[in-house]
Amino acid sequence: MASTNDLKNGMVLKLDNDQLWSVVEFQHVKPGKGPAFVRTKLKHVLSGKVVDKTFNAGVKVETANVDKRTMQFSYKDGEQFVFMDMDTYEQTHVDPSVVGDASKFLLEGFDALVAVHDGAPLYVELPAAVELVIEFTEPGLQGDRSTGGTKPARLETGAEVSVPLFINQGEKIKVDTRTGDYLGRVNS
Repeated sequence: MASTNDLKNGMVLKLDNDQLWSVVEFQHVKPGKGPAFVRTKLKHVLSGKVVDKTFNAGVKVETANVDKRTMQFSYKDGEQFVFMDMDTYEQTHVDPSVVGDASKFLLEGFDALVAVHDGAPLYVELPAAVELVIEFTEPGLQGDRSTGGTKPARLETGAEVSVPLFINQGEKIKVDTRTGDYLGRVNS
């Protein structure tokens, strides 16, 4: 249990029939009249839904013990993704629904933040950007380079991204894992 005065960004609360909500934003408000309160923006850990919720100041809320660890993606076992804790060498099997869109940018050996509650993985968070090699893209035509257009490219993970026309097959690029946007060429 914690007081609403102790809330911090990233803290996970157990509210509404043991549902897990992560604190995205909070603000302590002391109006001129009336009691103080805490205005929060909460994100549902499993669905990603964001809601605004107001608590009276000093009210007790139940916190959830969520263990966030950096783990290395080892391999895919059937449908399951297997991550290994690099400190204990313990393996954790994660369902594709938990990995979500992060699976488009996962390669063996990549590090990811895996959040676990009561032995069950809640979500997988990749770094903001990853470097991947382009497996296939059409060659850019002479004269197209000045237009600033884009073309589709398939990455080594199988994900499709839009890249500038001057990018060629076999080049390594940096990709934003949250949006799937091309961020730039990586010089080897």
